[in-house]
Amino acid sequence: MSGLNKGIEKVKVTLKWDPSPSGSPAHDLDIIAATFAADAPHGAPAYLVHFDSRSPDGTITLNRDSRTGQGFGSDEVMTLELDRLAPVYTRVVVGVAIQQRDGRKTFGDVANTGIKVLEGYTVLMESDFSAVAGSTASTVAEFTRDASGKWKFHEATRGFDTDPTSFAAAMGGGQT
Repeated sequence: MSGLNKGIEKVKVTLKWDPSPSGSPAHDLDIIAATFAADAPHGAPAYLVHFDSRSPDGTITLNRDSRTGQGFGSDEVMTLELDRLAPVYTRVVVGVAIQQRDGRKTFGDVANTGIKVLEGYTVLMESDFSAVAGSTASTVAEFTRDASGKWKFHEATRGFDTDPTSFAAAMGGGQT
């Protein structure tokens, strides 16, 4: 029955964190997706999806964006419709960066962080960023398209000590 397996089709990435203490600058975490073409699967992405943006074809969208972590449930939500992504794209890397405008903040400085990658109700990956507590950004997931066109998920937790702009440029390098 393996011939009926369609691979990963549509995923949701949810991110949560607690607001900063009263009187402190807000914690602002952002989900970022980097899409890579088959002819350049590492290095600079073909395009990025993050706050105030979406993919050119609408297959990757940021459905919820928080700048403070206030509210109930997930603070940020991104949907990736991999099954609709053009065949030229064969790799998507998802990560999280902490805005650094009010001084250096790491995942260890932000209370109750959590990220999930879900396909329907199935949790593909879940983390509290404790493995990268000293980092200011981290990749969390990688999706790759195989020769048959099926998408596969790989957990890809890797910490970075950089600002969001530099992270977005570096997040696609070195992973497989």
